[in-house]
Order: sequence, then C-alpha cells, then structure tokens
Amino acid sequence: MTKLSKPANAIFLLLFICIGVIFFIPFLWMFLSSFKPEALIMGQPEKLFPAKVTMDNYRSLLTQIPFGRFLFNSLFFAGGVTLCSLVLDSMAGYAFAKLPFRGSPVLFILVLITMMVPFHITMIPLYLMMSKVRIINTFWGLMLPRFSNAFGIYFMRQAFLSVPNDLMDAGRIDGLSEFGIFRRIMLPVVTASLSTLGVFHFMYNWNDFLWPMLMTNTVEMQTLPVGLALFQGEHVMEHGPIFAGAVLSILPILAIFLASQKTFIKGVALSGIKG
Repeated sequence: MTKLSKPANAIFLLLFICIGVIFFIPFLWMFLSSFKPEALIMGQPEKLFPAKVTMDNYRSLLTQIPFGRFLFNSLFFAGGVTLCSLVLDSMAGYAFAKLPFRGSPVLFILVLITMMVPFHITMIPLYLMMSKVRIINTFWGLMLPRFSNAFGIYFMRQAFLSVPNDLMDAGRIDGLSEFGIFRRIMLPVVTASLSTLGVFHFMYNWNDFLWPMLMTNTVEMQTLPVGLALFQGEHVMEHGPIFAGAVLSILPILAIFLASQKTFIKGVALSGIKG
C-alpha cells in the first residue's frame, strides 16, 4: 500500500473529525435537553444549549418509575445473556473451526441461514414455547432464547481459524484432553475476540426493546428501555425524563466500551479475516 502525503493525511483526518462531530451532535442535543424544562424542549428545540438548567427531569425519572429496578433487570438480563453466550458461542465456534465432523459444513451453513431470518418471524413461536413451559415474565424466559446465536458462533469460528493447529498438537503431546486444549490453550489466544463479542452481545441485549416488552407483563420485570416507555402516554409524552433515562442508560455501555477499547479493534480484525 502506498503511503499518503502529509496534506492528504491532514485532509482525511479533518474529514473524519467532521463526520464524527455530525454523528455526535444528536447525542449532545439529547444530553443537554435532559437539563431543559419540558417547555423549552418543545418550544425551542432548535437551541442546543439550555437557557435554564434544571434537574427536574432526573428527579422525575427516579421518583415516577422504579428506575433502580429497571436498571437491575437490564444489567441481569444483558450481563447473564452475555456470559452464557460467550461460553456457548466459543464452544460451538471451536468445534466448527478445529474439530471437523461428518456433516459439519452443512450444519454450519444451516446456522448461518438462521441469521437471514428476521426476529419478527420467530418471535411469536418463541413466545408460545416460553408460555408452554410457563416461564413468561421471568428472567429464564427473557434469557433462554438468547443464550447463543448464529452471529456469535460465526464470529468465534473465524477467530479460532486464525489460530495455528500446531498449538493444539503441542497440547495433545502434553497429554491435554480436547476440552483442556480449548480451555487452557485456545481461549487465552482469542481473548480479544471474546472481549469484542461480549461488547456486541451486551449492547444488543441492553438496548433491546421488543423481546423484553413481549416477555414481561409486570413493571417489576421490565428492562430499562421498556420502563422508559412509561413516560409515553396515549396523548402526552414527557420528553425530559425520557432524555434523562437515555443518558443514564448509555453510561454502562460507554463504560464497558472504554474498558475494552484496547482489545475491541484487535478482536474485530482477528475474527473477520478468514472465510
């Protein structure tokens, strides 16, 4: 690859900064609007900075709805699904990548086909299945269908394909079992990919609205995105508390991303090279 000149690099850097600012402006507007009175949000939405700063939106958020319960439900749901998915997806990805068996290519293609099926098609059958075993409005009902998915299996398969088979042979010579090779040799090598997949899983389930709304029928079991919808009535929507809740709901995702930032890009690169 040819190296770009310094002026060209400066132009590209300026272009990327401008694009970043454009994408950041809506989040900045939401953050600043969470400190505006409702009248200013609706009456002067074009003004970015509030003429009057108020904490009433955050007080309403903490007093009108059980925000702490919603936060706990979201953390338990997203965190539990993420941990289980990392275990199951990594095991399935390792089997497809390093333990070929009869029919594995066909089975892997079938797994990939499920990625093309919209969730709206499977949501009602899943709901009926959860209803049959009587786990509607429970954490088991929320989490069980999310314990593994095709994207996670594919992602981890790509990560394990980049690991040389010589490491596995060395483990067999040392007397390790297949599970020992997987746990003690292979998993430490793909730590970056595991971290990246964990961020993907947590973000997706943390922000999910449709599935928790379908599976919960009491306020005590609702997650944060579903709980914030309580501020949206039939005729009136309280924008300020919704913005305040959205700001607070971003903080856990932002913290996780910043904590795993060093391995995030590396994990994406290592997991998408080979086919």
